[in-house]
Order: sequence, then structure tokens, then C-alpha cells
Amino acid sequence: MRLLRSCSLLLLVASASACSRNVPSLVPEPGEPPPPRLEFRPPEDSVLTETLKSSVGHGGASGAREAELTTVTRFTPERGGWLLTQRVTRARYSREGAPVETLVDDVLTRFSLRVRLAGDGTYVRVVEPEAALAALRAVAPAGQDVTPLEQFFAPEALDARARDEWEVKYGGLHGRALEMGERSYVVGTVPLGGREVTYLLERTFTGTLLTEYGEAMVFTLRCLDAPGAEASQAVREVLSLAGNPELTTGVQCEGEQLLGKGRFLPVRRGFTLRATWDGETWTWATQSALESLRAPEEEQ
Repeated sequence: MRLLRSCSLLLLVASASACSRNVPSLVPEPGEPPPPRLEFRPPEDSVLTETLKSSVGHGGASGAREAELTTVTRFTPERGGWLLTQRVTRARYSREGAPVETLVDDVLTRFSLRVRLAGDGTYVRVVEPEAALAALRAVAPAGQDVTPLEQFFAPEALDARARDEWEVKYGGLHGRALEMGERSYVVGTVPLGGREVTYLLERTFTGTLLTEYGEAMVFTLRCLDAPGAEASQAVREVLSLAGNPELTTGVQCEGEQLLGKGRFLPVRRGFTLRATWDGETWTWATQSALESLRAPEEEQ
């Protein structure tokens, strides 16, 4: 009898053990973290001060031109989107290291560029683009022909440049989860050596980096040759949206861009483009860096 009771007890324990192994745990299994999502959240409580530098030159010829700007940018919620207001506080131009006096810096420091953006960061348009021409006419000496500058600051030209710059830097990046190695594409244009260079830029997400402004997402930049029949669907869609432009041959570029992960912060960007034609290589290099993030009253 005792033996029977012992066997029954062993069977009961075995059955309970088997059942316990089949009951799923209420504690969730640790898994892979979701891919980071880059949302467009501008710092509406702060103003961003950036330095921007660019240079243009070709081959070993003299006459390399350089420009350096300091900009102050603020984002204001408006109509379900954002109003970006940017003013230039300092502009400097040089040729072969020697300062060059131009009307351009006077114009840039006399008007504020105002750009309307959708809630997700999509570019909409420049607000009151005629303000640039008004600033030009206010500083142009009487009798001086400023026709080239009038064309440069014309409302349509100003809006086209602002749109192109925004799209090349930020278009198609926000509002999406980014897997490591994921690529996005955009078509850009730049006047270089008397021509308009059209290029296809590839941006690849390569990871995150801790900066003085918090964690930033890192993208590598490079230009692609004109795609053939094997082009990906993403490339074909981007070219179609751009009107299937003819890409300039002989273009190479590389760079890196860091964008704030938690909110929109253009931490750093460096980009160099080279285009070769008629035996000459033209180089356009540009870099920008976030210098400070301050409350409006501190900036004033």
C-alpha cells in the first residue's frame, strides 16, 4: 500500500512538472529593440545657431572662392505645421583667402528667410519671398546694375533653392523607422563651373553617435551613377518624382550627416562633390555645424 502511494505521488509530481513546462511564462521574452524612428520634432523652445562654410574651385587653378555664414533659426508651430524663420547674422566671402566685398552679405543680413513646413517636415514654400528683392533694392547703390543679383534673389529662384537644399538635407528621412544600412535617395542640383550639375544622392543609415546635443543618427552620403534597368524601385520612384532628370555624368561625392534622434537637430553635415568635364574637375565642398541651442531670450 505504501509502495502504491509512493508511485502515485511520483506520477503526480511528474504530471505537475510536465504541465508547468507547457504553461507559457507571463514575463515577456527579451527581444530585439525596435529600429529607431526619426520624427520631425523641432525645438520650438529654442533657437539654433549654425555655421555654414562652402568652397568652389577647379583643378589646380587659382581663384578658389569661399563663403562662411552664421545663421540663427527658430521653429514656430503654425497651421498644423511649422514656420521656419532663419536670419543670417554674419556673412564673409573670400577669393584665395582674400576678403571680397559684395552686396550679397548686405542682402542676407537684412531679411529673414521664412519657410513653411508640413507637420512631418515636408517642404511647402517660402513665405513672402519678395523680401529678398526688397532688401537688395535697399542696399544697391544708385545707378549700379544689379540684374544678376535680382535674378538670384527673384522669388521663384529663392523658393527653388530653398526647396532643393531642404530636400537634399532632410527630404524623405522623417516619419520612418530606419533599419541599419537602410538607404534613401534624393535628386540634387548645384551650379558649378557655369553649368547646373544634377546628381543622385544616396543616404545610408549607419548607426548612432552620442554628441554634446544628445544621441544623433549617422548617415553616410554618396552619389550614384545614372541607374540602368536594374535600378531599385526606390531609385526609380525618386527619379520619377523629380521629373526623370538627366543626371550629369562624371559626378562623384561623399560625406556624412548627423541628425538629432529625439528631436530635429542638424548636428553636423559635411559634403564634397566633384564633377569633371572638358578635362577639368570642379569641386564643391560644404560643411555645417550646430554651434549652440539656446532659449530665445538668451539668443537676444
